[in-house]
Amino acid sequence: MFFGAFAGFVAAGASGSLWVGVLAALVAGALAGLLMALFAVQLGVNQHVSGLGITLLLTGLSLFGFRLIFGEPRVPPSITPFGQVSPFGETPILGPIFEQYALTYLTLAIVPAVWWVLYRTSFGLQIRAVGENPEAADAAGVSVYRVRYTALMIGGGLMGAAGAFLSLAQLGAFTYGIIAGRGWVCIALIIFGNWEPVKVLWGALLFGGVFALQLRLQTTGLKLPYETFLALPYIVTIVALTLAGRNASYPAALLKPYKRE
Repeated sequence: MFFGAFAGFVAAGASGSLWVGVLAALVAGALAGLLMALFAVQLGVNQHVSGLGITLLLTGLSLFGFRLIFGEPRVPPSITPFGQVSPFGETPILGPIFEQYALTYLTLAIVPAVWWVLYRTSFGLQIRAVGENPEAADAAGVSVYRVRYTALMIGGGLMGAAGAFLSLAQLGAFTYGIIAGRGWVCIALIIFGNWEPVKVLWGALLFGGVFALQLRLQTTGLKLPYETFLALPYIVTIVALTLAGRNASYPAALLKPYKRE
């Protein structure tokens, strides 16, 4: 996500097109997924170790690249971000509620598309089979490596685009703390949603809703340290994960590298 936010911001600033920035973030995320696949799928490295290593690597490369391009300005460089749109225009109540970024609506459209791919296509069946029983999938003629490579690159591309949303829409700038732990929250939401796209969406809406709530609470004049408000979405995520994670049905081959015999 951090690498995607950086790549999208730089590409958008250089090209003058926000959509070019989104495309660059997709490509950057896909390359990160390819690197993860090389370590976790091809070489069978522990996924925790390789994931943390790639996170640190890409975060460091992004910060280094930012300093090379922009130096250390006192005022962070910025671009004109995506504007918000509403299908209801200036209609009272509905207009403000549905006034969102185009990328937000695109994300909502992706959720049913992912569900359809996973549960209504042969490729989705292959993904689920490889996640549950790669040996049986391999015996049925499915290339476990190819499916896992493809899934990781698609997932990485979407993660890169998620980072670009922050730099190209929400903030219009790139800062060192732009992700603020949201990537780790995404992992928690996957477990909370039991690996089902629609349930993951509800978890994301819960986190986003609490995040928006803490912003409103800061304006009410409550005599609490502002760090308390900032921590609220993460506390809610931890509580929700604790309650839902106990009944989560993990894919049987989760975190297990596959070695073809």
